[in-house]
Amino acid sequence: MTEFLLSGSLWWDGRLRTGEGLRWSEGRAAPVPLDDIPEGAKRRQFPGTLLPGILDAHVHSGLVDLAVVRAGGIAGVWDLGSVPSRVAGLVGRAGFPGIRYAGPFLTAPGGYPSDRSWAAPGSWRTIGSAAQASEAVGAAAAGGATLIKMTAHAGGPRMDLPTMTAVVQAAHERGLPVVVHAEGPGTVVVAYESGADILAHTPWTEPLDPGLVRVCAERMQWISTLDIHGWGSPTREQTTAIGNLRRFLEYGGRVRYGTDLGNGPLPPTVNPREIRALQSAGLTPEEILVAMTDDGVSWIPGGLDLSPVVFADVMATVRVLFPGGSA
Repeated sequence: MTEFLLSGSLWWDGRLRTGEGLRWSEGRAAPVPLDDIPEGAKRRQFPGTLLPGILDAHVHSGLVDLAVVRAGGIAGVWDLGSVPSRVAGLVGRAGFPGIRYAGPFLTAPGGYPSDRSWAAPGSWRTIGSAAQASEAVGAAAAGGATLIKMTAHAGGPRMDLPTMTAVVQAAHERGLPVVVHAEGPGTVVVAYESGADILAHTPWTEPLDPGLVRVCAERMQWISTLDIHGWGSPTREQTTAIGNLRRFLEYGGRVRYGTDLGNGPLPPTVNPREIRALQSAGLTPEEILVAMTDDGVSWIPGGLDLSPVVFADVMATVRVLFPGGSA
């Protein structure tokens, strides 16, 4: 079914527009000049601003209420750490955000997060060889995962580089990107050398060597997760992460908005603290919108304001239009 969504303004394809609406058809949206809307076509009028759906690229669905998350303005999530079979049962459920999920954490025997109380049985799989890596990736893909996640945690047992590389090769053969939880000295290096595509967090444990940041920026994406360090209170870890991210961006790196939702007292909504931290790293409101938006259509009832002072609070008012029906 095709319908046209009209509003006072539209932020799409990187710029704020007026005099245009959105053509919504078969789950896809595209801007269209108002004069090009066919006479008699179905129209829905909204005040404020329409924009693409907001994606939180780091969520733990087993630790949050996804219906509340959608009501808080999140149109889509990447689940990066739950029991995959349970998450699969949530995909497509009415009133939930769109869900893309990773397979289980792939880790060394005894490695992170198998030693954490919050990690439910089934949310990790231990591997100790290249052959086991290929088997694990195949099983995750067969279970519907469209991301693979592995860990490199300096606080315990870790996969060696050949095993990590085997995970990446097996994933890439299936067209799946690999996300790495890299925590502690030396872990970003092995994540990069393994060929992985994405870091689940902006590195925070120490300032990274500029040369390492530069090569990461050439090939990898980083997910922000800046507010997990202090949840609104200044911390050394957040200062370090913001410094690393600032340099990554200066080298041309691409960051995705993600909060690690389920990890501590984070709002189950668009998080204005995360947005302000991204601003502290040097991103403009327009650049943050690029980092936040993905599929679907969202709506800011009072209208988008790109002023840096109020932008984060305005974004906290966003609501989901599609997918999933009315806001």
